[in-house]
Amino acid sequence: MRAGAVRCLAVSMATKSVAWWSPSEKMKLKSLLLRYYPPGIMLEYENSGELKTKSIDLLDLDPSTDVNALVEEIQKAEPLITASRSDQVKLLIQRLQNKLKQHSNHKFYLFKVLRAHILPLTNVALNKSGSCFITGSYDRTCKLWDTASGEELHTLEGHRNVVYAIAFNNPYGDKIATGSFDKTCKLWSVETGKCYHTFKGHTAEIVCLSFNPQSTLVATGSMDTTAKLWDIQNGEELFTLTGHSAEIISLSFNTSGNRIITGSFDHTVIVWEADSGRKVCTLIGHCAEISSALFNWDCSLILTGSMDKTCMLWDATNGRCVATLTGHDDEILDSCFDYTGKLIATASADGTARVFSVATRKCITKLEGHEGEISKISFNPQGSRLLTGSSDKTARIWDAQTGQCLQVLEGHTDEIFSCAFNYKGDIIITGSKDNTCRIWR
Repeated sequence: MRAGAVRCLAVSMATKSVAWWSPSEKMKLKSLLLRYYPPGIMLEYENSGELKTKSIDLLDLDPSTDVNALVEEIQKAEPLITASRSDQVKLLIQRLQNKLKQHSNHKFYLFKVLRAHILPLTNVALNKSGSCFITGSYDRTCKLWDTASGEELHTLEGHRNVVYAIAFNNPYGDKIATGSFDKTCKLWSVETGKCYHTFKGHTAEIVCLSFNPQSTLVATGSMDTTAKLWDIQNGEELFTLTGHSAEIISLSFNTSGNRIITGSFDHTVIVWEADSGRKVCTLIGHCAEISSALFNWDCSLILTGSMDKTCMLWDATNGRCVATLTGHDDEILDSCFDYTGKLIATASADGTARVFSVATRKCITKLEGHEGEISKISFNPQGSRLLTGSSDKTARIWDAQTGQCLQVLEGHTDEIFSCAFNYKGDIIITGSKDNTCRIWR
């Protein structure tokens, strides 16, 4: 493993602050936890009486990594990992390596078909474990479902128009946010189905939303050209992000929660400071509407997809374009990184998907087989498989390295607009314009 490959991201999950170590502080390590995807070790520690969390990201770990050398490197970089902890850390890393060796040849079968709503579905989303999921609909509701039984747990009622954007506050999974064409966002309890807050202030439809990783904020993006940040605790609006000249249709936080990006029909993406609402930089380069915008895991790169048939890769620190990924013959409808940030996948209206190497910026493989546009693409947590959803009424599972189609998930009678893996990669959910959700396991 090359020097410097051990990146110590010190993100406090307990507070909004990023907690960097300084020698004057009294710090005591309480526990070490494994994080399988992406590979890493979570440190729970006490700092001046307050419990905090930080992570050691091992994004370059592979089964052949020299564990002893890696542990030495971690000890140099992280004062909390003392010599007495080195054997424990070695064991954790070996467990991560064993997990990386497990290549999933899992064949998915249809577990349940849910006729979720009377009117068309807009979106589906899983909680982290995949134990429950939510559906948004034109019927003005969001429904919460138990994945194992297919039972409806709650109907979240109160919006006065289409419920379009929906999300869990993963990894916690105790809250749901719904964004509606009625110009409001609502925050709900997963346990009781009760509405905590209604966020009012947008002057047009809300079409995208996201929780920050710490689950202290909700961000909403609207057709009114603005995004807003809301405080989950008191329901207050914190900031309005003003700067786009057309509708915002995509937004996401970075892993540490200190930056947010918004993608717009004005062909640009803007990077904002999450704690002040200040504009950091504007990513200018696409020549058509933005379809997706997201950070990689270590927050160093931003990936944007556009109707101009290209994806662009940007340096997140200075906003400079570092690569343009070409090859598609039609609009890019979705794009994503794998968990470790080594691979990029793109899905297009041309009916194909492509996988690119982040290091070389070259296309590794092309996924061909769908008979209609591909509107959704995602990696499984291991990064070995890709899931695509298409207007040809099928979802497909592909080998991310070879591009071979491993399985076709058939049965929907209209186009699939949403599909996702759970955190372990052993459950898939598909949502279709046929008004059903299918659970595959």
